[in-house]
Formats: sequence, C-alpha cells, structure tokens
Amino acid sequence: MGYGNPPDEPETGAGSDAPPAVRPLSATAGHVVPTWTSGVTDNALAEYLLRLGDDRLVLGQRLAEWCGHGPILEEDIALANISLDLFGQAALLLKLAGETEGKGRDEDALAFLRDAVEFRNVQLVELPKGDFGFTIARQFLFDAYSELCYAELARSTHAELAGIASKAHKEIRYHLRHSTDWILKLGDGTPESHARVQSAFDDLWRFTGELFESDDVDRAVAEQGIGVDPSTLRPRWRTRVEAVLAEATLRVPNDGVMASGGRRGRHTEYLGHMLAEMQSVARAHPGAQW
Repeated sequence: MGYGNPPDEPETGAGSDAPPAVRPLSATAGHVVPTWTSGVTDNALAEYLLRLGDDRLVLGQRLAEWCGHGPILEEDIALANISLDLFGQAALLLKLAGETEGKGRDEDALAFLRDAVEFRNVQLVELPKGDFGFTIARQFLFDAYSELCYAELARSTHAELAGIASKAHKEIRYHLRHSTDWILKLGDGTPESHARVQSAFDDLWRFTGELFESDDVDRAVAEQGIGVDPSTLRPRWRTRVEAVLAEATLRVPNDGVMASGGRRGRHTEYLGHMLAEMQSVARAHPGAQW
C-alpha cells in the first residue's frame, strides 16, 4: 500500500516518528463562538459564502498535491478529479461572494489576492496532506459534513446558492462514497494500514469541532432560510462517522478541547506556506490575462 509525503513536509499521519505537525492556534471546548466583526466583509451572506468557498478551495489545493504521487494510478486520478470538483465549487461560491459583497472582487481576486488572515476556512482543511491514510481520513470527515450541509443548502431560499449546492451535492455524494470505501479498506486491511488510519483519526479529531461552530453569521443566514446553522448538523454527522468507523474496526477518538479560529482568520502556519505557493503566479503578474 502506497503512502507518500513531499520532501519538505513532515509526515503527519500514522506511522511517523515525528511529533504531529498540526497545532491549533486557539481552542475552545464548546462549539458556539462569540459574536465578532469580520475584517474581510461586513456583509453576512458574503461572509458565509466565503466560508463555504474557502473550505473547498484550500482542501482542493491539498488534494492537488497528490497529483503524480498517488498510491496507485487509479487513485491518483480519483484524487485529482475530486480536487477539480472542489475547485469548481469554490469558484462558483467565491464568484457569488464577490457579487454579494459588491466591492468589485471576482473569484480570482478572492482566491489569489487575499492573505491568510483573510481566509475563512476551517483549520482541518489546511493541514499538510500527510500520508495517504491521513488524507483519506480527513477527506472522509469533511465529506460526511459536506454532504449533510449541501443537502440542506440545495433547499436554500437563495436561488443561485441553491443551484450551486444542488449540482455540488451530486459530486459530494461520490466523494463520500469514495472516502468511505477507503476507510473500510484501510481500517479493516493490514495491521499497518489500520494503525496508520487510526492514528490519522486521532490526530484529526480535535480539528472537527470547528466544522460545527455557530456564530451570528451562521444564525443570520439560517434564520432567513438561506444557509445552514452548522451546529444542527453535528448529531447526524457523528452518527454517520461512528457507523463507518465501527464497520472499519476503528475507534472513535475521545472528544477533548477542539481547535478553533479559522472562521475568524486565525490559522495554522501551514495555510500561509500553502498560499505562498498557490498564489505566486497571480501575485507575480497581477492583472494578467491568460
């Protein structure tokens, strides 16, 4: 079974002798965060759309790092295709966020011309890709959340957001089937694959609480029937995750202090390093037409 890491990033999944290279910058034991004022936009809907778009943009970039490094050719292609799906979803969401904000920023400006503190993704998606078990464990945790979220968003009172979500939900259902299948194979596979993916879940679990944090932005769009209050998704997500891990003979990690801050622009150091590479061409040639 193939596992791999780029030479400049330490392995963060199971089987590594190095300490876990994932450190939250702030933490909270609960899942409801205080009221706050965004430094990116003062429009609640635009802020909400940035959160949705940034999650997918950053995770898509992390998956793209597997291109040419997958454990088998078929999986190399599968991860690349999932990455492209996420980029497509992010482009539509960021385009809508820019239009909603009304400050003349399009999806490219939002993707390539913001600094790390202006990104609103959860910390879970920005962590280095680690080994294959780490990547798949993270993907499963996010897919299980994303499928529930987009099923709700497809019924949004905002027609354009509902259209984006309805199309994306079909893709996400495939993503979830793909990551679920791999969790079952790795968890109930060889002793090494089991140990690696179990360690990955142990490392990642403290980053899952942020998926379900709820603040005034979430509540405002949810009350209007536009968006989803993520705190309402947690019980169904937990039930789904526990069922798959049990079938894969894996242990659900204990809840503890959860990482937090990504929705407010507080990120791990890894996001800045990733953006420096991802944004390098756009920043070197601002305004260029291709």
